[in-house]
Amino acid sequence: MKTNSNSYTIIYSVVLVVIVALLLAVVFQALKPQQDINVALDKQKQILYSLNIRDLDDASAAAKYKEVVVADRIIDENGTIVEPGTQGGTSAGFKLNSADYKSGRLALFVCNVDGQTKYVIPVYGMGLWGPINAFVALNEDKATVYGAYFNHEGETAGLGAEIKDNLKWQQQFQGKKLFKEGNNTDIALAAVKKIDDPATQVDMVTGATLTSNGVTDMFKEGFGKYMKFLNEK
Repeated sequence: MKTNSNSYTIIYSVVLVVIVALLLAVVFQALKPQQDINVALDKQKQILYSLNIRDLDDASAAAKYKEVVVADRIIDENGTIVEPGTQGGTSAGFKLNSADYKSGRLALFVCNVDGQTKYVIPVYGMGLWGPINAFVALNEDKATVYGAYFNHEGETAGLGAEIKDNLKWQQQFQGKKLFKEGNNTDIALAAVKKIDDPATQVDMVTGATLTSNGVTDMFKEGFGKYMKFLNEK
């Protein structure tokens, strides 16, 4: 075949593309197990952050997660346990994502911190530029926030991204109530511009009104799915 012909150029290009694609596929498959480990470890750390357990290296974080997480349950919107989960669990509720959440399969992390029961609940919503989510740890009363950790996919640095980057902002939620006194049917926890109920509200992120509104809506919708569980005594 003539090397300066169109047929040669096309065949050469096709062969080159196929070889490169195969090499990329091999590299991806080789790295995927480690990538999966890293993703799981990052999620474990986020759950620990919501329990106010931070500043651990990877090995210590993995060990601490196994210690404090009693079970990664799956429940439904009636509060019924679908899967009980396990100590240090990563195979039941841990595997759920936002699609499962929307379908009514709800993750519930039952934890033990210094001898006290805590419940970590994942919630999902929308910020200004894309999805946001949070792990919120509740005290045994299921009504008081013990800690919270927020994440996002594309909020503006220095503005909406502060929900993840600003530890002091996250710490505002500690001790806040999910409900107003005497009303256990409407989620009152919120990030607002002007606080009129210090028991349930925190200051919104400065300059990030839409992201802060997204956090409030995320609480209302997310905890709303857990309402039966939250009201079980």
